[in-house]
Amino acid sequence: MPSFSPAALWPILLLSLSNIFMTFAWYGHLKYKTSALWVAILASWGIAFFEYCLAVPANRIGAEVYSAAQLKTIQEVITLIVFSGFSVFFLKESLTINHVIGFALIAAGAAFVFRA
Repeated sequence: MPSFSPAALWPILLLSLSNIFMTFAWYGHLKYKTSALWVAILASWGIAFFEYCLAVPANRIGAEVYSAAQLKTIQEVITLIVFSGFSVFFLKESLTINHVIGFALIAAGAAFVFRA
């Protein structure tokens, strides 16, 4: 497992920030269902640009200490955390025990990627 050097921490920070943008790009329009689909698509593309501006450097920096599979796993776990908060606080949807169990199982699977 990588040490907690800047090369190990920066990808986590950048992937967290990129994931916030990604979540808004992919799901933010659900709060505005009356807007035209083309508006949602253009807005999502605009938001996704900033997501890529963070995700690409995160993966480049992270490749110094993580494998590609580990970087993808980090991103997926961050996605679940960000999406959970987004779903509850922005979309005002509740998470059920089934969601929590499902996410926990995914996180348990992710742990195997980091086993030595």
